[in-house]
This record gives sequence, structure tokens and C-alpha cells, in this order.
Amino acid sequence: MEQQVRLRYAPSPTGAQHLGGIRTALYNFLFVKKLGGKLILRIEDTDQARYVPGAEAYVINSCEWAGITFDEGVHIGGPYAPYRQSERKDLYRKFADELIEKGHAYYAFDTPEQLEEMRNRMMAQGNPSPAYDHITRQYMQNSVALSKDEVDLRLRNGDPYVIRIKMPRNEEIKFHDLIRGWVTFNSSQLDDKVLFKSDGMPTYHLANVVDDYLMKITHVVRGEEWLPSAPTHVMTYKMFGWEDVMPSFAHLPLILKPEGNGKLSKRDGDKYGFPLYALDWKEQNISGLKEKGFLPEAFINFIAFLGWNPGTEQEVFSKEELIQAFSFERIGKSGARFDPEKAKWFNQQHIKLKTGEELASLLIPYLEQKNITFEQDYLIKVCNVMKERAVFIPDLYEAGTYFFQDIESYDEEIISKKWKVEKREIFVNLINKIESITNFTESEIEATVKLYMKDNNIGMGEIMPLLRLALAGGLQGPPVFATMDVLGKNISVARLHKSIKIFDTFH
Repeated sequence: MEQQVRLRYAPSPTGAQHLGGIRTALYNFLFVKKLGGKLILRIEDTDQARYVPGAEAYVINSCEWAGITFDEGVHIGGPYAPYRQSERKDLYRKFADELIEKGHAYYAFDTPEQLEEMRNRMMAQGNPSPAYDHITRQYMQNSVALSKDEVDLRLRNGDPYVIRIKMPRNEEIKFHDLIRGWVTFNSSQLDDKVLFKSDGMPTYHLANVVDDYLMKITHVVRGEEWLPSAPTHVMTYKMFGWEDVMPSFAHLPLILKPEGNGKLSKRDGDKYGFPLYALDWKEQNISGLKEKGFLPEAFINFIAFLGWNPGTEQEVFSKEELIQAFSFERIGKSGARFDPEKAKWFNQQHIKLKTGEELASLLIPYLEQKNITFEQDYLIKVCNVMKERAVFIPDLYEAGTYFFQDIESYDEEIISKKWKVEKREIFVNLINKIESITNFTESEIEATVKLYMKDNNIGMGEIMPLLRLALAGGLQGPPVFATMDVLGKNISVARLHKSIKIFDTFH
């Protein structure tokens, strides 16, 4: 029977997950959904010193908003619960002990001062990257260098210790990465990483391997920064005798700054004036894309393209289309450049795909914050004419305030250029024609205005800017006739009459 595909997204609750972390969750999700597998949310909180209250909830809420769902995890349970490593603390020790018994790990009693002395000594000897490895362990305070009697005595006395992996010397470690192909390391290049800490907690290197084994994880998808640790994890599987069930690895490329000159950091959001997080987190002074007016569909579409491409010209994808198109073979090895303007473009495209009713429901909470209320039918009409010009949801209001309130100012420079005394009578007569329209719809308004202009031999460029100025205060906005349709006859005509008085003040 073929093994069920099982992946895990396993963030550490040390702060907010920025879009790089959510990208990892998304790629896990897309792969699982395409193959009908299971996705697990596991919280890897072995580093209790860096734990940030609220970080776990932030991860869950961010994924939920983005439409990334889980089949098992800390918030929903499952057959391998608990899914929080701090609650699995007791089971890791027996696995560390098993490695010691097999001769693949050892006790290390070195104090911080002794470790510092070792590093300084090696650097003084010309080694710029000192490490606790197959060479230095021979001279340190550990169960490899010390006699069994001394080790037993130290353990009986309760001396603090860690458990380190005993990395073999000059052994080739080779594994196949779904993105990078075959990756090879030599064990002599690797240090003896700590597997179990003196506080009784495992490190990531032990806990993630044990949990992936126990939870029957088939694929490990994570950032490129974990690639140097992969050989330690591969070797750990081998030491336990679990090679046959070792998961496939996929190490995702870095997300680079817009300039392409380095990894995008959490601090770069302020620099580029663009949030790098899904949601606001006020206690941490973090701004989110949701609150800025980003659509979740656009968010996952955008971050999916930070490293992956479908191999076609298509760029705008629904979630279902992403699931069908996604594969690790289409993820590049090199870093993906973050482009805030491209992110905005994605959001703009997805706003255009929304119905007026959908957009109105998204706009209402924003308007409520400003104590602005309108009938939903009216908001739907506004959204339908404004969505072609909106980049973010608030733009539906901000770029069209004249739909929600009277005009407070006009573009005086345009008035000076376009308003001529000799046009006054023509404009007044046109307003009267518009006022006489019974069926005040976009098509009827357009037909009436165009007939009047034809009969009077008037060019579009002479009158249309004045109509737009009168209705919106400037030249930006949806088509004039559509604007009138949305505003309605009473408001449109009132603004047109009012504009005559305003325009006259410039001559």
C-alpha cells in the first residue's frame, strides 16, 4: 500500500512569521492538496528562552486568513498529539539515550568558559571557524575523552551536561533534494551539534527528526537556511536505523531584497513602505497586509511566485489553480527577488476579479472605522466603477471620496485651463439637458450628452473634463457617465449647477 503523503509546517514561536514563513506553509499546503495528503501544524518551541507569547496564535491566524488549512496540529489535535514540542519533552530523552547506547552520541560537561577558551585557542592557531567536532572533542570535557569512571561520577554528582551527536570522520553524506538535486557533504566538515540541552529540552536537530519519524512525515519543506543542517539530520536518521522512512527534502530559495543584494529581513518592510506580514500585531508594532487592504487570494498568488513559476505566461491564479499547477520541479534554486510593486499588481488584478457585492462587504469594515455608512446597494455600485482603479481595498473609498461626500476642493489649475467664458452657455444648456433625462442611467446619460455635443459641434475634449471636474473635483476617476449613474440624478445635477459658480470665480 502506498504511503500517504504527510507534510508539516513547523514554525518556532519566537515572533511573527513574515511572508517567507508563510510561503513555506503555502508550498507545503499546495503540495499536500494536490496529492490528497495531510498537512500538520507543529510548533517547535524547544528554545524556551526566545518564546514570544502570542506568536503561536499569530501563525495560526495568519495561515487561516491566507486560506492555508491544516488536517492536524496544535489547534485541532490529531492522532500524534501533542503537536507542541514543549509538551512532548519527556519522549525525546529516550531517543537521545538510544544514540548514546549505540555510540552515536556522548555526554559533554564543558562549561561556557571552557568552550570559549577552546574557540579562542583555535582562532589563535589560525582557524577562523572553530567548532566542537571530531578533532576538538578529543581534548574537551566529555564522555569520549574522559574515563568511564569519571563520566559516571559526574553524572552521579549531577554535573550539568549536554548530549552531542558523535559525527563520524570522513564519511560521505548524500541526499536528494527535490529542488537542488543531489547534495553531498563530508562528515569531517560538520560539528558535533548539541542534541539535548542541559535544561532538559531537545534541540531542533533531535526533536525535528524524532517528531518527523513518529508523525510519519514524508516530505520536509523548509527554507534554504536549513540546508547546512540537513546532513546532520540525514546522519541522525541513519544512526537510528530509519533510512528507509527518511522524508524527502526540499530546501526553498531565499527571498531577496528588491535590489537583489541580500536576504529580505523583517526590518525591510519599513524601508520599502510595504508590510512583510499577513496581519497586524499591535503589541509587536507589526503592520499586516490584510489591514492594508490586501486580498488573501492575491497574497498567496504573490508569495507563490517568490521562487516558483508555472512555466507558462499565466500569472494570476486562484488557490485551486495554484494547487493544480504547483510542483517542486518548478521552484528555482537561486533567490527570489521581492518586488513590492509586483505585489500591488497582484492585488489589483484580484480586486478586478471580485464582484461589486464581494468588494462592498470588504469595504464596509473600513468605512465603519470612519463612521461612514451607506446602503449596500449603493456601495456595490461604487465598487463596480472603482475596482479598476483600486490597488488596495481602502482605495475604493480613498480614490473615490466624491462618492461619499460633497466635493470640498477643485483642481484649480485644470479649471484655469479648461473654463472659458464662451463655454458657459454651452455648459449650462448641457446641464439642463442632463437634468431633463427621465431614465437616469449610464447609457441614457451618454446618449443625451453625445447627441447634444454633436448637434452643437462640440468636441469631447471641450466638455468632458469640465463634467468630470464638476462631479469629482479633479480629472481622475471612472468614466463620467458611470459616475453620474452611481451618484444619481439629484446629486449629479446639484454638483453640475454648483460647479458653474465655482468655475466663474476664475474669470
